[in-house]
Amino acid sequence: MKRIIIWIGILFAAVSCESFLDMQPTSSANAAQAIQTPSDAGVALNGIMRSLTSSSLYGRNLLLYADAKGGDLTIFSAGRGLDGLYSFNHSATSNSYSGYWSSGFYLLMQINNLIGNIERLEEAGEGGFDYYMGAALTLRAMLAFDLVRLYGAPYTRNPSAFGIPDAAVIHSAGSEPGRLTVAENYRQIISDLESGATRLSSDKSRRNGQVGYYANRALQARVRLFMRDYAGALAASEEVINDGGYKLYEPQEWAASWSKQYGSESILELGIDTEADLTTASLGFYYVRYHQFTNAQGWFLASDYFLNRLGEDPQDVRWGVMDSDESVEKTGVERKGACYKYVGGIAAAGDGKETRTAVNIKLFRLSEMYLISAEAALHSASPDRALAASRLNAIRRRSPNLAPVDAGTVSDALILSERSKELFGEGHRFFDRIRAGESIEFNDDFQDVPVSGRSKVITPDFQRIILPIPQDEINANRTIASQQNPGY
Repeated sequence: MKRIIIWIGILFAAVSCESFLDMQPTSSANAAQAIQTPSDAGVALNGIMRSLTSSSLYGRNLLLYADAKGGDLTIFSAGRGLDGLYSFNHSATSNSYSGYWSSGFYLLMQINNLIGNIERLEEAGEGGFDYYMGAALTLRAMLAFDLVRLYGAPYTRNPSAFGIPDAAVIHSAGSEPGRLTVAENYRQIISDLESGATRLSSDKSRRNGQVGYYANRALQARVRLFMRDYAGALAASEEVINDGGYKLYEPQEWAASWSKQYGSESILELGIDTEADLTTASLGFYYVRYHQFTNAQGWFLASDYFLNRLGEDPQDVRWGVMDSDESVEKTGVERKGACYKYVGGIAAAGDGKETRTAVNIKLFRLSEMYLISAEAALHSASPDRALAASRLNAIRRRSPNLAPVDAGTVSDALILSERSKELFGEGHRFFDRIRAGESIEFNDDFQDVPVSGRSKVITPDFQRIILPIPQDEINANRTIASQQNPGY
């Protein structure tokens, strides 16, 4: 383990490095020597994929963020860890969760170095880099999309508000770049996705644990939905559904799918091996029952609001990853608020690797594409309510006692409710509710102390629906110091 100081273009960051980062950083003067062949680009891309599994990013906190803030989670007791996400008790110097910013921009620097080196080699006449360039552009778009959702106003509410600094360039040491607008960020994201899709289109085969063509199209569907580009979201999601070779699980297969790697619905999984296993810092540990395992603290549990929604059908197969939480010990009433998706299911056997917490992170699943298609079809310029109902019903089969919807009854409320049930714990709920303009009520009744930082109900106008720019960045960058988010 080394500790090195790296200028990442946006801020000085003390980065704790291991494995692939222990070699010469690609941001150094030797970067041109680091990548000379497609094989070298593959090594760099593997390192980037590993970094995505950081606890500050997709390994835990990026997914936890949306469920903790979206009303589908609650906390039994304050002070167990990360409850600032639930309480919105943020400032630039306290509970800023600056790891989103520092880890995100550090990784963007690595991606941009890879892209820059590929461009240099291609200009010199070298070939064989299409896949690596397409994957890098897609990953740059994915990170930028999630960072602008954390730090910038929702696209459909205020696209002219500040977003994040330009994610597509490496800023020189000493530069003090300002923030682009949300609209400018999204234009770059779409540009990267379209360019990435072109590069990836020559080989659309499935790539387990890596970015492929259909992962790019799945991300396009998600991004365009958030832009209310319903035609684009519908086209992308339908392409994945019809052409990607993926298949929805049968209802009886769904719960067991969490104990398997790279199943028939998985469009993009981040592989978690023993070395990348976050163990007690893993997402699995944050969702399981208090003292289910040694050091499991019962950090987050399902809210009553989520459980009531899932409880519309007691035979819903998604109960198959929920188990009793610690409240049964105090109330005597079983309450299945503990989620076992990220330890391989209720048996907590993992997904076939050495430890139960080394479970792959499923970033894009086919079921989300069905739900995007349903919403986009409902809102397209020429609404296709029959298609919307058909796509929603394909997912509602997981609730065998609920009647199918039809073209006359399909609605946004039903689609958003189904997204909550299907994607619980996967990092969607808060962003879905804010883009829908919904108020969010929190299940604070479990709290042993009052929640500070917000009221029991917030609206999309609540200032802290986005994070503050961290104080370290404010101190290092005079331009951005004048561009702090309102309310901080």
